[in-house]
Amino acid sequence: ASPVSEVRAVGLPILSPKVDIANVRVEFESGCVANFTASRVSTERVRKLRFFEPGQYVSVDYARQDLLVIRLDDAVPAALAAALHAGNIGPAALAKLAAGGHPNPGLSFVKPEVTPGEPLRLEIQSFLDAVRTRNQPRVTARQGRNALALALEIHATMKAHAQRAGLENFFSPGA
Repeated sequence: ASPVSEVRAVGLPILSPKVDIANVRVEFESGCVANFTASRVSTERVRKLRFFEPGQYVSVDYARQDLLVIRLDDAVPAALAAALHAGNIGPAALAKLAAGGHPNPGLSFVKPEVTPGEPLRLEIQSFLDAVRTRNQPRVTARQGRNALALALEIHATMKAHAQRAGLENFFSPGA
């Protein structure tokens, strides 16, 4: 895993004195960029993780517990490839493409089989299995510590932004 090189984060109160909506941009030394949005005020319950890379788009839907992989081949028009790579195609358009609504044979859609499970239960089972078998856990203590350090850095960055924007009275540490 590549170390984090930059964190930009904004958290804003909308309906409460706490952070109701947050947007975070994390850039890694490798050049990979991760954008996160979390909202307590959204009208939709969305639990998705999306990856964009040259020639491929991957969408993980945690709520539905499914996975969609869209790959581009040389037959895909350059404009469509650029829009897909830039993330400029919305979920509805992708769903239409996945349902076969796009006549272009240059797109391949793969829906790998996903074994459903409740994430917290799976995490605890993995930990217990590592303890019982003395095997390395799926997530090591170092990885967990690094994730916590990143979460604390994101929180501090949001708080600093709130102070610069004059919203420090609305920024609740527990948000």
